[in-house]
Amino acid sequence: MNRNLMLFGGVAVLYLLTGLFESWSLALNLLNFALLATIAALGVNMQWGYAGLFSTGVMGFTALGGLAVVLVSARPNPENWAAGGPGIFLGLALGALSVAAAILAWRKLPRGRTRAVGVTAILIGGFFLFRAVYDPNVVATEAVNPENAGNIGGLGLPSLVAWPVGGLLAAAVAWAIGKIALGLRSDYLAIATLGIAEIIVAVIKNEDWLARGVKNTTQLPRPWPVPLEVDLQKDPGFLDFVAGWGLDPITTSTILVKLLYMGLFCIVLAVIIWAFERALKSPWGRMMRAIRDNEVSAAAMGKDVTRRHLQVFILGSAVIGFAGAMATSVEGALTPGAYQPLRFTFLVWVMVIVGGSGNNWGTVLGGLFIGWLYFAVEFLGPDAMKLITSGMPEGVLKAHLVGSAEHMRLLTLGVILLLVLRFSPRGLIPEK
Repeated sequence: MNRNLMLFGGVAVLYLLTGLFESWSLALNLLNFALLATIAALGVNMQWGYAGLFSTGVMGFTALGGLAVVLVSARPNPENWAAGGPGIFLGLALGALSVAAAILAWRKLPRGRTRAVGVTAILIGGFFLFRAVYDPNVVATEAVNPENAGNIGGLGLPSLVAWPVGGLLAAAVAWAIGKIALGLRSDYLAIATLGIAEIIVAVIKNEDWLARGVKNTTQLPRPWPVPLEVDLQKDPGFLDFVAGWGLDPITTSTILVKLLYMGLFCIVLAVIIWAFERALKSPWGRMMRAIRDNEVSAAAMGKDVTRRHLQVFILGSAVIGFAGAMATSVEGALTPGAYQPLRFTFLVWVMVIVGGSGNNWGTVLGGLFIGWLYFAVEFLGPDAMKLITSGMPEGVLKAHLVGSAEHMRLLTLGVILLLVLRFSPRGLIPEK
């Protein structure tokens, strides 16, 4: 316990030093990013640490959470919706019905040529029917005010409503993926989920009617009770307060907004940890770890391994989607091009591995530490490289080393990961 407290204390010192020697605004930025990544890492820890599911689709579920914020909280576009919105969803429904009819035919028809021809005919006919309804309505929707809209818009609801919707959307997609991919071996499951995550991001990028694609959706509302900085700077009560303390209103408003975000994130993180700890210590948690350690023995004891894998896969993905919705609300925009595997998959996995898979508190430690490191290296790397090369003569080698400082983020993460795997292979706070 003392060692764990020392580790958390050391991470707290890193944030304090950042505030003292850089700026408190930067320190809060790093902390808020780390808290969001930690929530996503807890979802990965449930999948891997509880059940041994090696999913690399974190980026896709994060993007689905961001998409939920657009669909729920963005301003409505009634003209775009009237132009083709109902037709788009009719086309999607026809496509889904075609797939369902093909599955039903596959199950009901006897094996042989009849089944193959019947299923093929249903799929081909359904595809052409889907495109005949879907395509013209998409064109009509995207043609209305493409500079500022071009999409069906959202419901205009508060961002706090969008967060659980992001979790539910990710859970629904995880159910569909799980029904297909959870029968695969662990390495094939990783490949499948990585590919599906790329497909999800590609759909968000290319379907402009959904969320404006790469044109991005901006001006998304902030969650209650976080105000806009410009609104605070116009508030007489706030201005009187900062004037009484001799503070700068711009800096103070920025820090106050980030503190409010931090409070919201800490509340969500505390609730998730409480729920996950209860689940881990329950009979359900012991059963999941038994399945993780030996699927054959668990199945021999009457446990439905595939069903339980699907269950934990859905739960973990829902938490990741929830975190993705929170991140999009903070940024105030959905930027599909920003969803990269390095930041939204690899980084989260490093947090789980470094902290200690199977241990929720280890994941929190790993999330806070790696979250700080990921951004701190960005401003510490160039200074460190200049110090290292200060004694070198001017020339090509020194210029190359100074210029390559931007890659120190990847180098540092790799070195930290190797050191932890070498000296503490079960993580900084291992599973009990």
